Amino acid sequence: MATGTDGSQPDRATGASASRAGGRRRGGGRAGNTRRGRVEAVAQLPWRQPINTDKPTEPLHEEGVQAIREGAMRILEEIGIEFLNEEAKSYLRSAGCDVDSDSDNVRMDRAIVMEQVAKAPESFAITPRNPARTVQIGGRHMAFINVSSPPNCSDLDRGRRVGDRSSYQELIKLSHYFNCIHMLGGYPVEPVDIHASVRHLDCVYDKLTLSDKPVHGYALGKERIEDVMEMVRIAGGLSESEFAAAPRMFTNINSSSPLKHDYPMLDGAMRLARKGQPVIVTPFTLSGAMAPVTLPGAVMQQTAEALAAIVLLQIVNPGTPVVYGCFTSNVDMRTGHRHLAHLSSYGPLRCRARWHAFMDCRCAHPTRVQPIPRTRSPPGRVRFLYGRVCHPVPTSSTTRRGGWKAGCAPVTKNM
Repeated sequence: MATGTDGSQPDRATGASASRAGGRRRGGGRAGNTRRGRVEAVAQLPWRQPINTDKPTEPLHEEGVQAIREGAMRILEEIGIEFLNEEAKSYLRSAGCDVDSDSDNVRMDRAIVMEQVAKAPESFAITPRNPARTVQIGGRHMAFINVSSPPNCSDLDRGRRVGDRSSYQELIKLSHYFNCIHMLGGYPVEPVDIHASVRHLDCVYDKLTLSDKPVHGYALGKERIEDVMEMVRIAGGLSESEFAAAPRMFTNINSSSPLKHDYPMLDGAMRLARKGQPVIVTPFTLSGAMAPVTLPGAVMQQTAEALAAIVLLQIVNPGTPVVYGCFTSNVDMRTGHRHLAHLSSYGPLRCRARWHAFMDCRCAHPTRVQPIPRTRSPPGRVRFLYGRVCHPVPTSSTTRRGGWKAGCAPVTKNM
């Protein structure tokens, strides 16, 4: 290979030598690109999972916790939950639950509830195709997830627009880039330019090729969740037995409040449970709409709906990793508009955390991130990348009394 008079290698583009005239190194060429590539666009800490060292606040005294527990158990024993899935009802009937033959209503004794809930692991790890990105769920570990399935997205150059695959891919790349996002939740924006019947194939393909973090699959019936599990297995180079031996992905299901679980999500959740994959059970309860307008009543209903699904999944496959999720918020009683990431939604969340530490449901919900509206953030919220953490942070004397540090609620076995 030819060299310059000073022994330096020639620049391939120009043939010129990278001389050091005047003691200064040339800024261009491949070496310059390499040096520039070492500078990160955004300064950030290395990949790691934060540990919550703070003790959670206790908005409820012990009598209040007992009252919510008793109310949730009475709902399960006396009122019941509707399961719109024949297979689910057969599982529950075989475990001793009271299944009404003329309806979808299922009542379960508290002894059955506690027996099944005790089978759930206190914590678990989700291992994606890159083991270095393994995420611990439970205990004091905190896990942050990108926002899931907004219909629109926005940026400074293109403004607000309907979601498409290009925007979806950009947000997946951002979610992968930022080390403080640990898992990929649902679609960061809904790519409506892909037909809904095959959308999950393209979206999960992009997740698995543009990122190596744990991925979420929508549990909406047989085809979607089975396709996602197979794609995750192939991407990890795993056999069927290896995939089922440890958590590799996760899903989230919602109840159809009030007091109902529908067919598609139950079907998808049971398919995941059979293969030992984690299921987050998050009742979709809105005070004043599908739940009592009072805070204790809403939390009682939320707890009963979550426990009912958790019981089912433990019957299907004892030891299935499960998470008790919390979504309870409220609606505007004048307009019917729901409030998301609003201060009014923090009360149910804090009560859930306090009650959750008492009950042995074992795991807490990974922190969700909601999109930032074009309004000024009220006290007690924290801006987090392109979203807002849905857990209040004690930033002032007014929020410190009821605040909850961002992340997962610590869980203790105290029965």
